[in-house]
Amino acid sequence: MDQSDQELDRLSALLHALPAENMPMTLSELDGYLVGVLACPDMIPPSEWMPRVWGETGKANFSDQKAAEDTIGAVTAHYNSVAEAINRSPWVEPIYEVDPNSDEVMWEPWVDGFTRAMGLRADAWNRLLDQADQETRATMIFLLALQDIYTGQSKFTDDEIDEIDLEAPDLIPNCVATILHQSRPELSFRESANLPDMPFKAGTRPGRNDPCSCGSGRKYKQCCGRV
Repeated sequence: MDQSDQELDRLSALLHALPAENMPMTLSELDGYLVGVLACPDMIPPSEWMPRVWGETGKANFSDQKAAEDTIGAVTAHYNSVAEAINRSPWVEPIYEVDPNSDEVMWEPWVDGFTRAMGLRADAWNRLLDQADQETRATMIFLLALQDIYTGQSKFTDDEIDEIDLEAPDLIPNCVATILHQSRPELSFRESANLPDMPFKAGTRPGRNDPCSCGSGRKYKQCCGRV
């Protein structure tokens, strides 16, 4: 069952209440992280992935027992929500941060969370990279290139980075869909119209500012693409 805005706001507040010096994940980072955990070819148990949510030390330092129960419960609920969404469809709807001053969509925290999850099982992701079809391989490389942009290690020109920055929010769901068809083949995605034994290539979702395809007359991000 998809979570309500109120539930996500509560989760965000609980994460924000963790000691800042430990650098706990934000909601957007957590969302990308959990998608990465669930997209991994190998299963990663909560005992391994959850401590990373609390911060670099892996210690949450909850203020009291109730805070611990509430926060762990909210994180677990979001994990289950993301898992259910992936079981229904490879098309995830990332939770991006938005710059309150410019309304610019900030994809970087989400990608940072996803790549942190990849780091939990680097060998599994490297095997997938070696065995994947060309489309999936290019997609994985692109996501890693986004992380390089975020960390300031990219070799792209400033103009290229500016263009990627504008396109990334709409490209990331396509990337995840393509990866899931390779990394989680046990899932049956009804959306796939590819022929058997043919590489899967995710189509292009509507842009967040494009008219929604449902015919409502609203922008996609304000209608079916609402997060």
